[in-house]
Amino acid sequence: MHDIRTIRDNPEAFDAALAKRGAEPMAAELISADEVRRASATRLQEAQNRRNEASKLIGQAMGRGDTETAEALKAEVGELKEILPALEETARAADRQLEDLLAVIPNLPAEDVPVGEDEDDNVEVSTWGEKRSFAFEPKEHADIGPALGMDFETGANISGARFTFLRGGMARLHRALAQFMLDRQTGENGYTECNPPVLVNDAAMYGTDKLPKFAEDSFRTTDGRWLIPTSEVSLTASVMGQIIDNDILPIRLTALTPCFRSEAGAAGKDTRGFIRQHQFEKVELVSITRPEDSEAEHERMTACAEGILQALGLPYRKVLLCTGDMGFGARKTYDLEVWLPGQGAYREISSCSNTGDFQARRMNSRYRPEGEKKTAFVHTLNGSGLAVGRTLVAVLENYQLEDGSVDVPEALLGYMGGISRLMPAA
Repeated sequence: MHDIRTIRDNPEAFDAALAKRGAEPMAAELISADEVRRASATRLQEAQNRRNEASKLIGQAMGRGDTETAEALKAEVGELKEILPALEETARAADRQLEDLLAVIPNLPAEDVPVGEDEDDNVEVSTWGEKRSFAFEPKEHADIGPALGMDFETGANISGARFTFLRGGMARLHRALAQFMLDRQTGENGYTECNPPVLVNDAAMYGTDKLPKFAEDSFRTTDGRWLIPTSEVSLTASVMGQIIDNDILPIRLTALTPCFRSEAGAAGKDTRGFIRQHQFEKVELVSITRPEDSEAEHERMTACAEGILQALGLPYRKVLLCTGDMGFGARKTYDLEVWLPGQGAYREISSCSNTGDFQARRMNSRYRPEGEKKTAFVHTLNGSGLAVGRTLVAVLENYQLEDGSVDVPEALLGYMGGISRLMPAA
């Protein structure tokens, strides 16, 4: 959500920032809606003030025995009481109109975000690790997975497309990855482990910028709740409506949860394999910070996600997203893309974003800076640390052997109950 006062003060800068994201100018329309809102609020306030004033004057007139004045004032109060509901509704409608306009405008990019149209304009920041040389032609995970317990057919029979049933050592490896990630983020990186709800209300989805724009990308229950597309929603919304104690910032939260996405905007993409599922698990990282700390926190969070890939020995690259590829609520985003030798390509495995105060304004989440009476909005950040299913895919493709078996990365051996290699079924 944007600050209408900032837009009023510098409409040209606001429209210029929107243009970087390929969006049409909005400042004039927003300022016009705000003028209507303020005028409606002024008329309502004036009517309420006059009603209160006239009510007091009635008693004074009666005390003086001036019944004529008292009766005239009573008539005026009666008229004001009749028109006040309409003025209140007009003011509410004007508030809603402005809020609805603001709700669908994306966050403005940070100054150092490259301007571009799509992923082709993203900027590679760094790479890590050496791509493994194979003495054979490496296969994609969808080809080696079924013999190891990645059952696409049963998942589709039970639930339809984009669902997978994991069995045996494959399920154990998936669990090991999730536990390793969670232990690393809590034990070494200082995140507090949480177990949040995976069903949330409209306010939580709106506050984390998933509504109204992306309603079709999520699943809704018959009682009006939403299945979380990521635990970013639950974790970030945990400070919704709060004034946070300055002394406890930054707050760093993590959770391992199932996530649910309809993939409405991804028709035809990654229909084969385990890359893009309707249900998947992810270890999410969320930070709540002071504004002056959010840039450094963004770098720290991204490094925490990178540490998982490094510990697993998975080559990857770090990419700074351009304005045209960045998410709706982000002001700056790093993607981590892991190397998949079976595909011969880098694929996204983590996205770490700084949203500035964009979500905090929607949630009304604030803190009181030290030595100040007024509150200010916090900054919120979120990132994957990591997507468990995609990490499983990366392990299968990078650690595959010619006979179709897959070695377990050394970092996971303590979680595997003595299993050091997944062997294909006979």
